Amino acid sequence: MAVTARLGGRLDAAGTLPLALWLGALLLTRRRWPLAVLLLSVQAVVAFRTAGLTDAGWVWPVSAAYAALAADDRPGRPGLPWAAGIGLAELAFAGAWETSAGGSTPREALGSLGTEALWLAVLLAAATAYRNRLRWRAELDERLLQAARERDLEAGQRIAEARLDIARELHDVVGHTLTVVGLQLRVAAEALDDSPDEARSALATAQQVRAEALRDLHALVHVLRAPGEDPQTPAAGVFEIAALVDRMRSPELDIRLETAGDLTAVPAPVSLAVHRIVQEALTNTARHAQASQAEVGIRCGDGQVEVSIADDGRTTAQPPRRAGHGIRGMDERVRALGGRLRAGPHAQGEGWLVRAAIPVPGFHP
Repeated sequence: MAVTARLGGRLDAAGTLPLALWLGALLLTRRRWPLAVLLLSVQAVVAFRTAGLTDAGWVWPVSAAYAALAADDRPGRPGLPWAAGIGLAELAFAGAWETSAGGSTPREALGSLGTEALWLAVLLAAATAYRNRLRWRAELDERLLQAARERDLEAGQRIAEARLDIARELHDVVGHTLTVVGLQLRVAAEALDDSPDEARSALATAQQVRAEALRDLHALVHVLRAPGEDPQTPAAGVFEIAALVDRMRSPELDIRLETAGDLTAVPAPVSLAVHRIVQEALTNTARHAQASQAEVGIRCGDGQVEVSIADDGRTTAQPPRRAGHGIRGMDERVRALGGRLRAGPHAQGEGWLVRAAIPVPGFHP
């Protein structure tokens, strides 16, 4: 009604008011059925115009319905093509009616409808821009949400990996330390009366192992408190394996160590993994195998580092080694570096064998 008065059209209470009420009622359902609302609105305008109840505009009264349909961006609802098609059809009908029944000349009809056609184009362009902005905002929100989900997933994975690393380090360091200290204390207790020097040597070894365990734990705690900083303590590696074997030797268990290749060329992560594998395997041998001999072999060459630990213990006395955290931790260490590990009964008679091969790309000593 306001547009009609603004454009100088006739305001007839018997026609304009019912049309305005009908168009307003239809707009209440424009979000759910925008196409149906536009079609019914256009039909109402056509009916009222051809009946002579109002004479101001064909497109103006249904501008809101056109905009609602053109801005509809729901999947499977091509609102813009429908709005443009209905608008062109309405203007074509209006032109034909104005020149035939309305008494207007073609020039007068063209001038009148040209303004409405321009208004329809501007209206559809504005609705399209609004729809595209809504889509852009929705896509941006989806990207931000996806990025947040990926960050949460990566953080969860890093936390899980860090927990596994901490669990492996604690298991290897604490388990090895308690085993070696227990062995040396038993040697000291047995030799205290007959061989005090041997007892003192065993106690000194226990003290040394305790100090090294405290060093490793201090480095681990430092990494947890200040990630990314140098803990200022040397990491375990292949060069400490000889000292490790010496500490694990006892009157009940003789251990032999053989190495081949250039150990200095082994990268630090691989060196640490080899040390932990030997450490855990010998710890299991001392605790579960009831073995008298063990052999440790480390070979560097052909683009990989191979390590093997074999003992002559009774495999039936070693169930914890088949399902414990130690074997699992060794396998995780090796797989993290792209290698493979086998742990199980020795193929040749009694005993247990742990064998690992870790690739080192570009390493050919």
